[in-house]
Amino acid sequence: MVKEEQGGEVAMAAAAAVTTTVAPALPTQEHRLPLSNLDLLLPPLDVSVFLCYRHPAPSAAALKEALAKALVPFYPLAGEVVANGDGEPELLCSGRGVDFTESVAGEEMRGLRIGMVDERVEKLVPAKKAASVMAVQVTKFKCGGAVVGCTFDHRVCDAYSFNMFLVAWAAAARDGHGGGTAPPPPTIPSFRRSIVAPRDPPPPRSPSTDALIDRLFAPLGSAPPPPDDAAAAAVNRIYRVAAADVASLQDSAGPGRTKLEAFTAHLWQLNARAAAAAAAAAEHERPCCMGVVVDGRGRMFPDGAMRAYFGNVLTIPYGVMGSGELRAAALTDVAGDVHRWVAEAATGDHFRGLVDWVEARRPKPAAARAYLGGTGGGDAAACIVSSGMGFPVGEADFRTGAPAFASYHFPWPAGAGYVMPMPSARGDGDWVVYVHVSPELAAAMEEEPTVFRSLDNSYVFG
Repeated sequence: MVKEEQGGEVAMAAAAAVTTTVAPALPTQEHRLPLSNLDLLLPPLDVSVFLCYRHPAPSAAALKEALAKALVPFYPLAGEVVANGDGEPELLCSGRGVDFTESVAGEEMRGLRIGMVDERVEKLVPAKKAASVMAVQVTKFKCGGAVVGCTFDHRVCDAYSFNMFLVAWAAAARDGHGGGTAPPPPTIPSFRRSIVAPRDPPPPRSPSTDALIDRLFAPLGSAPPPPDDAAAAAVNRIYRVAAADVASLQDSAGPGRTKLEAFTAHLWQLNARAAAAAAAAAEHERPCCMGVVVDGRGRMFPDGAMRAYFGNVLTIPYGVMGSGELRAAALTDVAGDVHRWVAEAATGDHFRGLVDWVEARRPKPAAARAYLGGTGGGDAAACIVSSGMGFPVGEADFRTGAPAFASYHFPWPAGAGYVMPMPSARGDGDWVVYVHVSPELAAAMEEEPTVFRSLDNSYVFG
């Protein structure tokens, strides 16, 4: 079900773009779907993902046909975000559809310098309309390759949820080819908000749980706004990290530390180096705040009851340390600190308490303090790590093969840096790492002798 409308221009080879609206293949009974208390912790931020396909790439027609089928079970993505009576966002599941833009680039895909995100990636992902939940753009290149870009509202879903949709969309293209409705998606999404509903009556207050939540989150009225100048100055890059360097980092971090904990500890120390360079003329040591996004699905329900839940189930624990102390510390000690504060928040009690905490303060919005530099806020150099290691790059096969490259893209307007490691499409254990960070931190990444390496075209396209 596709409605035609003329689009604007894509600033790539001055090529005209045409935008259509792809509605679910079956009608949707219009209704409102509340956002959960955990969704309400997210500000209005858009997240993008882009996938590069060599020739023969999936056609726009095939992508739209499969999208219409995938939107049947994932119907909230075809709706709109509206305000409820208290001014809070919620979903209007109207079956409006997803805006789908087709663009043509007058060049070879090999000419893209993907690692230098600020040069081209913004032109490969769609700018979503304010009220819509998702938008798609496919850009065809002279070589017959294509880039498929998607942008979605983070208040509606996290990366785990969008990955479910991406796998279902690709499966619809493979299994539903030739007309008719697609088979059920690999995972049928659940929008059952009761699974993350506040407890009634609320349980007796736990001082330790309450103290942790108050440390990690704050009502927006009591938290300082992010520094606009830092957000404006941030650079966007994609690096690669060799599998051997990932393993070496983990070994250096000490026994019992995960690859992500080791990576985070290393990045925290690089952030300290960058903070020291940026504040070389200052008379005081600049603190460094490092946060890690933790998914709570398996923590709230270890039996897998939330495996198909579609929405946000996230918390962001963090640590703050002076830049001098961080630079002087051994990686094992820094990784141990990361492990400690991640483990404190990675519990079912924390997530259930967080749901109750939001309920007690509604409709007043709240946000994670890690974005703001921790409880002290202000001068801290803040950075967030979000694992994208579950990104299903090998399953994003729209009947013409898996992508040659894929990455998230999140140039958010906050003062904190954002770093997301993902598996390389080569399937060899390498990581690709999307970063939105200060110029000083990007310089520190590039100046180190190992770990962060430039992403050149020969690595992406062979």
